[in-house]
Amino acid sequence: MHLQWLDDVLALLEEGNLSRAAARRNITQPAFSRRIRGFEEWLGVDVLERGTNRVEISRALLSNEDEIRALLNRMRELRTRIGQFDETRATIEITAQHAATCSTFADMALRARSRYPGLRFRVRAGNLSDCVSTFLRGDAHMLLCYETDNIGALRFGPEIRRGLWEHDYLVPVVGGALRYKVRDTGDVPADTPAIAYPSDSYFGQVLLKNQRAFGTNGTEFDPFCVTAFTSGAREMVLSGLGIGWLPFSMIHHEIENGALISLANYYGQERLIVAIYANQENELANMLLDLWTTAK
Repeated sequence: MHLQWLDDVLALLEEGNLSRAAARRNITQPAFSRRIRGFEEWLGVDVLERGTNRVEISRALLSNEDEIRALLNRMRELRTRIGQFDETRATIEITAQHAATCSTFADMALRARSRYPGLRFRVRAGNLSDCVSTFLRGDAHMLLCYETDNIGALRFGPEIRRGLWEHDYLVPVVGGALRYKVRDTGDVPADTPAIAYPSDSYFGQVLLKNQRAFGTNGTEFDPFCVTAFTSGAREMVLSGLGIGWLPFSMIHHEIENGALISLANYYGQERLIVAIYANQENELANMLLDLWTTAK
């Protein structure tokens, strides 16, 4: 179908007459009639009711004028987007766990910007189950999440690619006045308050599976606060309100400058894998996946 046919049809609908429509389109009436015939042949339906002495526009065409106008606008927009497409200035939507958004994404975005300066991101943060649902619905081009060896990788079909950004660790830390109680010995009384994760959250499941002390509300201690939001937990731990398990990438500066003290030597740590998923059908998402998973 020729795009000009739709312009012809709209001119005919607006003028209500073949002669006036042809004049508006700057062609002769016979030539205009041939183009309308071409549209009818493509459509498989006559849009003009041709009598002996008159030609009238069919009611089917009249009733669909708004749809024809919208279709023409969409086709023009599509032609413009395709003609002016620049993959380096596109927007990628990523659905990511709250913790990964806070601890990992900034470094990934910096690396992407060095290769694609005009690239833009829209990040939707949520818990893991919501992120997976968003990704599978097609509402995001990529999924960024944490995985662990004891729980395993997410399972998708062959149309989904998986890549690894880096490794991280979930470590127990203390801040504020609690630092002075553990700085030398690392001895933490069992009644020390904790900023714990809900047992049904992802980090809660990880810590509960290995029965990590002070990790979740499912272990034998009384948490000061239970929250699934790592950024909020980080602030409470820094204030000295309790022990908390946090991704090392989120707190390494605070450990280096002494604002937080790691208790990993006494309570262990959980190895985390930063995983990225992309649908193979999205070219730009796959280019980013390749960029992010190559050796740094």
